[in-house]
Amino acid sequence: MSETFAAVHVGSYELTMKIFEISKKNGLKCLDHIRHRIDLGSETYATGTITSQHMLELTRVLKEFSEIMKSYGVGSVRAYGTSALRETHNINIVAAQIEQRTGIKVEIISNSEQRFLDYKSIALQSAKFTELIEEPTAIVDIGGGSIQVSLFDNDKLVTTQNMKLGVLRLRQTLEHLAEGKDRYHELIAELVDSQLRVLSKFYLGDRTYKNLVIIDDYMSPVLQKISSPGFEKGFITSKDFDKLLDRFSKTSNDYIAKELSISNEYVLLAYISGILVKRIALTLQSQLLWAPGVTLCDGIAYEYAENKKYITPTHDFEADILACGMSIAKRYGGSKSRARTLESIALPIFDKTKKLHGLGHRERLLLELSTILHDCGKYISLMNMGFCCYNIIMSTEIIGLSHRERSIVANVVRFNHEDFLYFDDSPDCYKGLTKTDYLTIAKLTAILRVANALDRTHNHKFKDVAVTVKDDEVQILLDTTSDITIEKGLVGNRAAFFEEIFGVRPVIRQKRQF
Repeated sequence: MSETFAAVHVGSYELTMKIFEISKKNGLKCLDHIRHRIDLGSETYATGTITSQHMLELTRVLKEFSEIMKSYGVGSVRAYGTSALRETHNINIVAAQIEQRTGIKVEIISNSEQRFLDYKSIALQSAKFTELIEEPTAIVDIGGGSIQVSLFDNDKLVTTQNMKLGVLRLRQTLEHLAEGKDRYHELIAELVDSQLRVLSKFYLGDRTYKNLVIIDDYMSPVLQKISSPGFEKGFITSKDFDKLLDRFSKTSNDYIAKELSISNEYVLLAYISGILVKRIALTLQSQLLWAPGVTLCDGIAYEYAENKKYITPTHDFEADILACGMSIAKRYGGSKSRARTLESIALPIFDKTKKLHGLGHRERLLLELSTILHDCGKYISLMNMGFCCYNIIMSTEIIGLSHRERSIVANVVRFNHEDFLYFDDSPDCYKGLTKTDYLTIAKLTAILRVANALDRTHNHKFKDVAVTVKDDEVQILLDTTSDITIEKGLVGNRAAFFEEIFGVRPVIRQKRQF
């Protein structure tokens, strides 16, 4: 059994559609790849708007995409807009117009969602990706508006950072400076190296990252056509990459376009992207570069196939989300042992009260992330920990989470320390969230508050926690020989809110007497 699926990306420099045949037997097979150049990014980054001329072109091409989908018998489609649309002031009006005129609903995804899908797209090259990240490896994801640098060590995500150093933004700056191509490397180095030094100071330490994986729409098509001696297509050593950039610098755009079989308009963008890659490779001391040639459309299709159970992931992406959380907690002095204790209490309560809260696997992940980040705000203030936690989480990229999910986690952690704010009072912390999101925050907060009360002294008194639901009680059985007078008293204070949210009261039982 197979399904035909279309993935559409409304990007900063082009519209892209890939049509896939998806099946359990063969996984993902690309049937067609259509690209149309439309420079939305330069316009929206500068003005925050899309002209009517570009809107007409955008809707015309999407209509053509729709007709192509019909010819392939596409059953499902996902269309995503990224930074060019994200930075449009009237995006809701634009998105409504697109859907009305084309029948295609374009969802605007956050930067962290976009980068996570790009990252998932590499999973299509699972064997090579798995082999590479066993060693220190960085992924540089270069877009029109910004770049994302994600660092892996021992198969785990160490950190991910976003910088507004995208190809189209840099091109605008270089055009404003009115300097020739021969000075691009020097000027871009001046523009980006200061930010890369910050990355190095706070996140690299003494680490070097031998391998650098490149995801972009500019240099990757070039690297897919070449390789260093002894390597597969797409792999190039840092020395050979330097030689390639030197050719770009000293050779006319027309000659390079003809030699590499790419359009003339992409040559300059590829060169800018290549300089960015070079500066990052120098900072990370990378020796081998790999351009897998994947696009956001591949990540969209991969996620769809994963959700529909057509494919089984070879990499634990949720572990990377949690690893991101751990990296943030470590940066702000969070307690790893305390987080583990909270997790060992909160998750069993969540699992045993499913019939009461009706939440799913994704919400469980958000609760686990909340236990990891529960005290990150103490780095700034012990008196205003909740508010500081909220601001740290909302100001930090967590790759794989949408802005909405990050807001849920930030509010859960905040209300673990502060009085709960109700939706009808319209506080700013719920801006952009639905009532369903609000109820999720309330339920996860109630669970985290009880878990927090049971380890309020930070003495890790319990060997094991068992949870059962009986009639109008949630019985929490603690395996301990310690005095838990404080814990019982504090849970009593938190129980009222838990009972308000779930309609049952948490009751503490002790398995052993001290």
